[in-house]
Amino acid sequence: MTPCPSCPTPDQLGGHRCAVYPSSSVTDAQWTLLEPLLPPFGNTEGRGGRPEKHCRRVVLDAIFYVVRGGIAWRQLPSEFPPATTVWAIFARWVRAGVWQRIHDALRDRTRVRDGRTPLPSAAIIDSQSVQGADTVPRSSRGFDAGKKTNGRKRHIAVDTNGLLLTVAVTMAGIQDRDGAVRLLAALRARFSTVELVWADGGYAGRLIGWTKDVLALVVEIVKRTDDAKGFKVLPRRWVVERTFAWICKHRRCVRDYETRPDHHEAMVYIAMIATMSRRLARTA
Repeated sequence: MTPCPSCPTPDQLGGHRCAVYPSSSVTDAQWTLLEPLLPPFGNTEGRGGRPEKHCRRVVLDAIFYVVRGGIAWRQLPSEFPPATTVWAIFARWVRAGVWQRIHDALRDRTRVRDGRTPLPSAAIIDSQSVQGADTVPRSSRGFDAGKKTNGRKRHIAVDTNGLLLTVAVTMAGIQDRDGAVRLLAALRARFSTVELVWADGGYAGRLIGWTKDVLALVVEIVKRTDDAKGFKVLPRRWVVERTFAWICKHRRCVRDYETRPDHHEAMVYIAMIATMSRRLARTA
């Protein structure tokens, strides 16, 4: 753990100094990408306000540390700003939609770097049930009988490279095709260019006709063949499974600790922000 050379002096940080944790700390190249995407100082509306006491890079490091390590906010190491301050900034940026905007900007940049247009034309959807901790209230949790999981379910849509397009968090007891109604509606609202969606057999049925008539989306079901035995990589579907693996590298996303579903959605966006910013920084 070594001091960050580009961090402001301890006096500017209110007595705190940035420490480098290899798996979560923002590198100089990452900070060059992320800093212009952060909201204006003071508040997100740009109307001024009390000057911020702590360096934003240190605050971002602290949030990434929580998401990557899966620890509680109050267990942040002492070199970071107070846990209540870090959580308050995280929650304020959730309400303002900051995490989604940062994620979308990085995703578009990643697609352009890969030789694609910023707007996708196809998507893959799937869901994942996550065990809920005791901090998840009964009003927003449920039981997934198929996976024997008591908690929440995250429904995601990704592009053909596995980059996240949108996410919706529901109770775990919600059926995949019912949760997909909200997911696909958000997908259509944000991406008018998407025409085709691949999904597994759990989405077959009335969802296909509804999406075609209401959202003008074609849902194509990718199924296993009847003679397939054991594990088999299925076309298109493996892409979204890889995205779930990227998300679950961040331990705060392996188990749901969030009181609010939108905070869990933000955790998923932050996990992908960390993944994409590191990828872009390596090729900058």
